[in-house]
Amino acid sequence: MNDSAPQTEIPEGEAPARPEHDPAAPAPLGVPRTPTGNAEVDAQLERLADTDHLATDGHVEVYEDVHRGLRDTLTALDARTGPPAPVRHPGPDPHRGRPGHPSDAPYGSRS
Repeated sequence: MNDSAPQTEIPEGEAPARPEHDPAAPAPLGVPRTPTGNAEVDAQLERLADTDHLATDGHVEVYEDVHRGLRDTLTALDARTGPPAPVRHPGPDPHRGRPGHPSDAPYGSRS
């Protein structure tokens, strides 16, 4: 007894029959991704194309990975150090020398 399915021979020079379209198979969503100019962000956005070849239940993992990558990229932008903020020194006190200014009071009489 032979349990294997009968083999159909394909005549030489002919292509095998294509299987019919499977509506349950993953299909590209066709969502355009416009480059942002930031290489790290663009790499994360390109990662979204991986969902085109996955069943729906595999999308969540990709989305979470991309979200984490974008969040890390934004955090790194916030953490970058630039030139130090200018230190503001107070200017001359416009009230100094006027009667009643604390600098005119005798030493030790300030409250």
